[in-house]
Amino acid sequence: MYTLGPEFVDVTWGAGGAQSELTLQICTTAQSVAGLETCMHLTCTNMPRGKIDWALKNAKDAGIQNILALRGDPPHGHSDWKSIDTGFSYAIDLVKYIREQYGDYFCIGVAGYPEGHIENSSVEADFVHFIEKAKLADYCVTQLFYDCDIYLNWVARVRAAGVNIPILPGIMPIQMYGGFKRMTSLSKTIVPPEINAALEPIKDDDKAVKEYGVKLAIEMCKKLQAAGQKGFHFYCMNLEKSVRLILEGLSFVAPIEVAKPLPWNPSLAKNREKESVRPIFWRNRTRSYVLRTESWDDFPNGRWGDSRSPAYGDLDGYGISLKFTPEEAVKVWGTPTTTVEIYKLFAEFCKGNLSALPWCDQMAPESEAIVNPLAAVNLKGFLTINSQPAVDGALSTDLRYGWGPKNGFVYQKAYIEFFVAPTALDKLIQKLSKNPYITYYAVNKQGDLKTNVQSEGPNAVTWGVFPGQEIVQPTVVDGTSFMAWKDEAYELWNQWARVYPANSASTKLIQGISDTWFLMNIVNNNYRDSGAIFELFD
Repeated sequence: MYTLGPEFVDVTWGAGGAQSELTLQICTTAQSVAGLETCMHLTCTNMPRGKIDWALKNAKDAGIQNILALRGDPPHGHSDWKSIDTGFSYAIDLVKYIREQYGDYFCIGVAGYPEGHIENSSVEADFVHFIEKAKLADYCVTQLFYDCDIYLNWVARVRAAGVNIPILPGIMPIQMYGGFKRMTSLSKTIVPPEINAALEPIKDDDKAVKEYGVKLAIEMCKKLQAAGQKGFHFYCMNLEKSVRLILEGLSFVAPIEVAKPLPWNPSLAKNREKESVRPIFWRNRTRSYVLRTESWDDFPNGRWGDSRSPAYGDLDGYGISLKFTPEEAVKVWGTPTTTVEIYKLFAEFCKGNLSALPWCDQMAPESEAIVNPLAAVNLKGFLTINSQPAVDGALSTDLRYGWGPKNGFVYQKAYIEFFVAPTALDKLIQKLSKNPYITYYAVNKQGDLKTNVQSEGPNAVTWGVFPGQEIVQPTVVDGTSFMAWKDEAYELWNQWARVYPANSASTKLIQGISDTWFLMNIVNNNYRDSGAIFELFD
C-alpha cells in the first residue's frame, strides 16, 4: 500500500473490540514501520465507556490521530443492534464524546449513506441525522454503492444543507460474484440492471468477474471525477490486486516525493519525527530495526556523531523469524546438503527465481540493475544479503533510484554485504588492501572483527542534494550498528537450521556456515566507479 501513495489506510474494529489488540497493532505497525498515515475505526457495538476510553488512549499513545467513528453492525450471531450500559447508541454520541475528551487532537470521520441507512425506514429522517452528525466531523466516507447518480445527487443535497467537509465515495471492487451478492443483499445496495446483466453470463468465472469489477470501478471513478470528485475510498477487503489495477487504470500514480521521500519509509511514530538517517544493514528487515530502536529518545543526533550510543534493544521478542513455517521453508529452500546448493539458492534469489531468503523478502528495486553480477558473486561462494549499485547524480524523480523532493540529485556508493568463508576472506582482504577507495567490516558469530576503517563516525553511502536545503544523507554504514546487526543476521541462520531434523545433513551444513563464516560489508567510496566492487570478486 505504501508504494501506491494513499492519503491514508484504515483498519476495521471488531464488534465490541473483539479484535481491538490486533487493530491497534496493525495501525501502530502501519505508522511506525510502513510510514502509512492510518485511520482506526471505532464502533459503539458492545463498547462500554471504559473500553472506548481505553481504545482512544492507546490510539493517542501510538500516535494515531485519525478515527472513523461508527455505530457499528450488530454483533456476530445477532440480527438487532442494542446499546449497552455506559455505551453509546449512535455514532454522533461517539463523535461528541471524542471531542469532549480530546478536543481537536483526532481527525474524526463519519459514515454516509447515499441510499439511506437500512435500519431507518425514513430516508428523509436519516438524511437529517446525517447532516447533524457531519457538522461535527472532519470528513465522511460513504457506504458502498454502484449507482453514481444516486451518490452525486446525495452529495449535492449534503452541500445544499451547509456541510462542506470532504466526502469520499466508498468504492468496492467486485472480487467474486458470491461475495458481491452477499454484500449488496446485506446492505440492500441498489445495483443498476446493466451490472447484473453483465455479471450473469460470467458469474461462474472468478477471473472474468474480477476483471469486470476492475473495469466497472474505473468507469465509476471516471464518471465521479468528471462531476468534480477529487478523492476516493477503496474497500480493499484485504485484497490489494484489484485496487492496484484500478489505480493504474486511472493513472493514479503517487509522485516519488510522496511515495519515497527517503530511500526508506519514514516512520510516523511521534518519537521518530526527526529521524532522517538509518544504518543500511536493516534495509530488508525494517520492522526489526524499528522495534529494536523504539526506546531511543533522540533521532538522529543522539545516535550519529561523537555522542552516539545506539543501545539497540535485545533480540528477544523482536520477531527474529523466517516468516515461514518449517513446511513452507522446505518447499522454498529444499534440503541443501552442500555449499554449492546454498550458493545456487542465493543466486536464484538474485535472479528473481526464489521468493525469499531468511534475510530478505525481495530484492530492492535498485539492485535489479546489478542482478547478473550479484548472481555470479553468489555462485563463487560470497552469499549476498544486501547491496546497492553506485549512482552518480541521478534525478530525484528517477523511477529506479529517485527519492526526495523534485529537482534534486541522488547519489550512492556501491555497497555489498555477504557471508564469506574464512579462507576466502583472507584472500579477499589482501585484494582489498590494494584499492584505496574500499572500506570494509567483517565479523564472525563470536564477534571477532576485521576492518580497515580508521574513523569512529558513520560512512554515508546514500545522499541527496535538493534545492534550498542541506545535503540529506539517509543511509550510512556504521561499525557500532554493524555489530548490533550481526547478532540478528546469524540468528537467522540458526532459524533456518531448525527447519530440518536436528542431526540432518542440512542442519549440520547450515549450522556449520553460521558457526565459522564471516559477515562482511564492503563500500566502494568512489561512487563514480560503478563496476569496481564486483571486480574484487574476480
